[in-house]
Amino acid sequence: MRPFQYKKPLNTGDFRNRISIEQPEIIKDELNQAIETGNWKEVKKAWAMIKTVKGSEYIEASASQSTRIYRFVIPYTTGITELMRIKMKSRTFDIIEPPMNDDEMYQTLTIIAKEHT
Repeated sequence: MRPFQYKKPLNTGDFRNRISIEQPEIIKDELNQAIETGNWKEVKKAWAMIKTVKGSEYIEASASQSTRIYRFVIPYTTGITELMRIKMKSRTFDIIEPPMNDDEMYQTLTIIAKEHT
């Protein structure tokens, strides 16, 4: 019998970065329309494994800028959308794609995010 033939074991030591996932604070005005206040509130905390996806430099309007895209792998959870952001220590990352359920196994969730500069 091969116990890990279809399901790889998770190495919890890889999840060594503590992140918090935040969403914009929204209030309703007198017309019952949603308005963003500009503040962010923490929704979840998680331990994450972080991988660099790409670091590319480009020139836009004669200014050199760098784009750093990261992949965050966290234990599976629901309720995370691309409208949210990730905070890690003093760094902020904007989620740029809907989170993906890895291999549809409900074990881990992959979030692609761009570092906010």
